[in-house]
Amino acid sequence: MKRRTIRIAIGITVGVGLLLAVLDRAAPPDLRRYQETSFVVADRDGVPLRRFLTSDGMLRLRSAPATVDPLYLDMVQAFEDKRFAYHPGIDPLAAARAALQWIRHGRIVSGASTLSMQAARLLEPGAHTVTRKARQAMRALQLERRYSKAEVLSIYLTLAPFGGNLEGVRAASMAYFGKEPRHLRPAEAALLVALPQAPERLRPDRFAAQARQARDRVLERAYARGLIDVAALNEALAETLPTARRPQPFLAPHLATWLARQRPADEVANSAIDRALQQQVEALAVREAEALADHAQVAIIVVENRSRAVRAHVGGTDYFGSYGQVDLVRARRSPGSALKPLIYALAFDEGLASPDSLIRDVDTSFAGYAPRNFDRSFQGAVTARDALRQSLNVPAVALVNRLGPERVAAALGQMGAELTLPPGAQPSLPIALGGAGISLADLTMLYVGLARGGEFAPLVFVEGGGSAVPPRALMSSRAAAEVRDTLAGSPPPDGFTREGVRQLGVAFKTGTSYGFRDAWAVGWNAEWTIGVWVGRPEGTPRPGQVARAAAAPILLKTFIALDRDTARGLPQADNARKPVKPSEFPVREAISRVDVLRIVFPPTRAEFELAAGHVLPLRASGGQGAVRWLVDGTPIEDPRAWSPEGEGFFRVVAVDSQGRQSEAAIRVRHTK
Repeated sequence: MKRRTIRIAIGITVGVGLLLAVLDRAAPPDLRRYQETSFVVADRDGVPLRRFLTSDGMLRLRSAPATVDPLYLDMVQAFEDKRFAYHPGIDPLAAARAALQWIRHGRIVSGASTLSMQAARLLEPGAHTVTRKARQAMRALQLERRYSKAEVLSIYLTLAPFGGNLEGVRAASMAYFGKEPRHLRPAEAALLVALPQAPERLRPDRFAAQARQARDRVLERAYARGLIDVAALNEALAETLPTARRPQPFLAPHLATWLARQRPADEVANSAIDRALQQQVEALAVREAEALADHAQVAIIVVENRSRAVRAHVGGTDYFGSYGQVDLVRARRSPGSALKPLIYALAFDEGLASPDSLIRDVDTSFAGYAPRNFDRSFQGAVTARDALRQSLNVPAVALVNRLGPERVAAALGQMGAELTLPPGAQPSLPIALGGAGISLADLTMLYVGLARGGEFAPLVFVEGGGSAVPPRALMSSRAAAEVRDTLAGSPPPDGFTREGVRQLGVAFKTGTSYGFRDAWAVGWNAEWTIGVWVGRPEGTPRPGQVARAAAAPILLKTFIALDRDTARGLPQADNARKPVKPSEFPVREAISRVDVLRIVFPPTRAEFELAAGHVLPLRASGGQGAVRWLVDGTPIEDPRAWSPEGEGFFRVVAVDSQGRQSEAAIRVRHTK
């Protein structure tokens, strides 16, 4: 009898094992939620500039046991699954205890869920039913069979809910404590252990009393298990809770969006951005844009000549306004006269002219094309040096005519610039005066080539990424130096002196497009090349706004920001407006001193059943200044009367005047 029982037990065990193997092969676990994490764009040092939400609206950052404080891991296992290291996915002892308590009391007294079962539930969220519980148990066995304990724990650490759209201990630690979870204090670790128990009811930013009670229970159990001593317990119990989520980083948003579209297999893209410089240049750009009476925007790109790395990138100064998400560093616009230095450099390199060559600036028709200077006058015979400094049009067109417009366009293309011509058009003489579109990034890249003595290569946007195209010497260093020496003597804009510009070591050129739509200024010194664009993103005219007055001052102020020593002793012209010194740049107020912005309605993860055309009012509390709203990236004019277009998932974002934001992910279904 005994042998028969043993044979039956062995048979059942083998049968169950075979069944699990068949089911495992037929229905492997779905890891898509675990595999999709928030894409992060970081600065050159790895500090995040922006974190993007996942497709389901979550802020989900991958976590692993090796990246988390050991005390937190010990607390999790003590509170959730003390035999995690030993069971195969299901804890038989916990299951037997729960069953006996249920029989004795007629209700569930304690659960038997393991961390492996919770990982299975987080991979496939759903209602808590007996059937689903059984499915989770099977999945837990499957996960344990396929993966190591560390890998199973990684699933839990990455997907555990922490309230709102936070998923994973790393996202929660960054949101509530502003730090990676590698070094958590006992009170912090205990709060993060408690939150997944009831993430919406225990949020410390909304339900502080309940959050404190839950945290303290974890601390007391940690003390009972010997994980912390009495001194650590008392210190942790006295510690205050965070009262708000910290704002997500939001620097260089246009560049971050572009890098996200190029998203590599990695979860993080380390841009070449210098964080401190980016903050300084963004503040300068915002200040200058706010001083413009016609609501124009400012774009700035700062490139380190030695490495060609983009250290600051401001694609616009009103990201959440109309057309605000257009990256004006990459938008293709008419450069006006800003390509003239390249044309002169090509002519010098070809021996067609030198800085001292005399060129006739007279009323000239080039096969019917008769360019005029800005002031409608002509200078007569001038040197090429003076023609470039004064940005005279006829000499520049004459040089293009000698070089050949197709040859000029081809040379610029070889240098890496992508020119935009009207449909069906071929390069022609107006290319000298803005007759071909170019981006600020490409134009600045051309000037970097001049700064590097005629050696051209694409800009570097990712730290350490280098360029797939090796640098190419496409003109002589002599020609590049002649252009540099010429433009170093250009007349400065109002508010700056020649001596001041000389101390900065800057050579620069401006360009104003037809109809005053675009104002450009690009310049370089030994270390940096900077490009500035000022205009309206929709391309409407700004009558009278010439680049020398609109863009050149911003260019020179940016150089001053990069050169603190020079800025302190910079001579000023009489009755000139004093350039902004780095110390005068506005610094955004710390979040701890501002009432935190929070979306009141709709709550995140809410689901609504609405009739088509029904209105969902959007409401927020806190923040600073006027609050702007976007739904799936589209600005909402009247948040009180927002009507969802269609059904499905929507990402609602509120942004205050300081750029701080609150997000809610909701779902809308149409009623039948």
